[in-house]
Amino acid sequence: MKIVTVCGLGVGSSLILKSTVGSAMKRLNKDATIEHWDMGTVKGKEYDLLVTTRGFEEHFKSQDNVIYIDSIVDVNEATEKIKRYLENK
Repeated sequence: MKIVTVCGLGVGSSLILKSTVGSAMKRLNKDATIEHWDMGTVKGKEYDLLVTTRGFEEHFKSQDNVIYIDSIVDVNEATEKIKRYLENK
């Protein structure tokens, strides 16, 4: 599974979120390649799941493979939302 985390510049919150998502995937015992990208890079790229914050919801509202995180450091939230996403796929 290829997961990308996204923020405006690709160096701040997306990098922190990458670590949080990595911890969540370990808790779920799931393998994934996780990359962090900026808004410009993500357009036209392929991935299975995109994880970002609510601030970017407007940019991805037409996609069904996006999870919105409220706290980028909350591994419990990320784990719960990823688990729910995987159960529905």
